[in-house]
Amino acid sequence: MRKHHPKNERAKHQYAAFLEEAKRMSPSTVDQTLAAIAQFEETTGHRDFAAFHIEQARRFKRYLDQATNPKTERPLSKATIYSRLMALKAFFQWLAGQPGYRSKITYSDADYFNPSNHDGRIAKASTPRPTPSLDQIRHVATSMPADSELEKRDRALIAFTILSGARDDAIASMKVRHVDLERRTVFHDAREVRTKNRKTHTSTFFPVGDDFEEMVTDWVSFLTKDKLFGPDEPLFPATKIAVGPDGLFGAVGLDRVAWSNAGPIRRIFRQAFERADLPYFHPHSFRRTLAALGERLCQTPEDFKAWSQNLAHEGVLTTFSAYGAVAAQRQTEIINGMRRKAGSGGDDRPLDRETVLKVIAMLQSGAVG
Repeated sequence: MRKHHPKNERAKHQYAAFLEEAKRMSPSTVDQTLAAIAQFEETTGHRDFAAFHIEQARRFKRYLDQATNPKTERPLSKATIYSRLMALKAFFQWLAGQPGYRSKITYSDADYFNPSNHDGRIAKASTPRPTPSLDQIRHVATSMPADSELEKRDRALIAFTILSGARDDAIASMKVRHVDLERRTVFHDAREVRTKNRKTHTSTFFPVGDDFEEMVTDWVSFLTKDKLFGPDEPLFPATKIAVGPDGLFGAVGLDRVAWSNAGPIRRIFRQAFERADLPYFHPHSFRRTLAALGERLCQTPEDFKAWSQNLAHEGVLTTFSAYGAVAAQRQTEIINGMRRKAGSGGDDRPLDRETVLKVIAMLQSGAVG
């Protein structure tokens, strides 16, 4: 059986360049798209894309409905099926405008990759994501030992993540000079820090408690005064591995190089939560904790706009929709509180009209964030 089609390979190569250069997609996203296209090709016997027929799209959808995840051996989720179908739809829409395909494929042909409305709603349904409370994070940090230099680093890492709201990959690449303790700021310099979408911005320490700030301050002081780290050295150095007294390789302290990725940070988080007898919360979940805290502390639209910007969100709608979902238990508390107010004849004055208009305007302006 044919394993590839030369003409198809050229088209996929051109499409990959289009996604990376024109659509500015990350290499990993492009790879996932190409994998979905390759999967579609297998179901057609690697026929020329120009010979596309709507029955091929139908057959591909049936194939996905019956496919299983090779790791779990369970059926593919609706979200996975949806993302692969949308990747094929976008590809054939692009193909319909390319020389050699315009007379063969129409833009409407791509619509045959649409899932049913029922499956589409299931795929796009949001599910509650676990979010640690500030008290849980504090319990983890305060219960961590801080005797050795590695223990000091690990505890400061937990504190810095909730204090700064920075993403784990950004933290892994930060240098000492990116933190200004006097001004309580963190400079996310995209030229050196692996920020999301390579965005440069400055954030201020979130008001989560003096204890977290003290842990970070103590760590930076230890790093610069005791270990004599300079401003261009990593804020959170990797673990140094060497031959120990027992003749075996093991951790012997801090290295003077940064982590190459966020993997070690996530392992430290997992171990810290397990040691505190709490379920594991990954570093990114701390940003949801901060979004929820902002909803409680912010009193005006301007307050929440500043809080959102401190999370490096382009608009407050991102903070609300992606991070700010009200937890089910909190939702119940709020509604029950309203019920008690209504029953006791409490203050039922409507929100100030100007405030409501400001919130709506900010949400609309941030819709692209």
